[in-house]
Amino acid sequence: MQQDRRDFLRLAGMGGVVFASGLAGCASDGSGATRDFMFVQLTDTHWGYAGAPNPDARGTLPKAIAAVNALERQPDLVVFTGDLTHTTDDPAERRRRLREFRDIAGQLRVKNVRFMPGEHDASLDRGAAYSELFGAPYYSFDQEGLHFIAIDNTTDPKGTCGADQLAWIKRDLEAGRPDRPIVVLAHRPLFDLAPSWDWATPDGAQVMALLAPYPNVTVFYGHIHQEHHHTTGHIAHHSAASLIFPLPAPLSQPRRAPVAWNPASPYRGLGYRSVAAQGRSRALAIVEHPLVKA
Repeated sequence: MQQDRRDFLRLAGMGGVVFASGLAGCASDGSGATRDFMFVQLTDTHWGYAGAPNPDARGTLPKAIAAVNALERQPDLVVFTGDLTHTTDDPAERRRRLREFRDIAGQLRVKNVRFMPGEHDASLDRGAAYSELFGAPYYSFDQEGLHFIAIDNTTDPKGTCGADQLAWIKRDLEAGRPDRPIVVLAHRPLFDLAPSWDWATPDGAQVMALLAPYPNVTVFYGHIHQEHHHTTGHIAHHSAASLIFPLPAPLSQPRRAPVAWNPASPYRGLGYRSVAAQGRSRALAIVEHPLVKA
């Protein structure tokens, strides 16, 4: 039986953090009613990683696919926000990992799946291998009353978006209604969370300046391997947990290093999130899901 909106909200209230973003706009089924829309964000799968922080490194991505496939309500869209694979200096190995990742992601029941590169996928060859298998590293699309903008802040080794992409973002924003709900997808944070840890985008302030005039914007990102919430003016930023290993809280220790694997709680800190756009307001309800339920 499919979850209705009230069931989803009740589950959200019990099992995760819920944020109402106040997005405006609507999507209609033609009868005047508005259909709820739900998407899932997965991030930082790092396919090809091997190391003590995750001795089940080849198991966590398939577990995540199985968990999403088992959701009672299947999402309308699945997005992977970067670091699909773990970095390698070998171009042939990079392509092999990207193909393996693509094949595993292809096991999702949902076939409406969007991908973005992370620096592990793309910074060493400026996105050449990624683009061969997945297409353009930045793009936009519309679905169910939401306008999605996927931003590339990884194919440049310095992590910038660059002048060409900034100009494209400006054109894309100006092409639609100013009050439409906008969901921005990025890998790195678009604000200076911890620049010394590479948790920032050098020209992120310019991206935010382009977004600032629009009243209904929410940003979802990855890269920092943990849930984190921040606001820039009226714009909310939400990072998601990784599917390979958690990282410590920003600047909480001298070095950025993976949190050690805990055999007593082996998948703690790993997970994904679902986001429901509900009602005519398209308000977003965010639920954090652990990779493996306790």
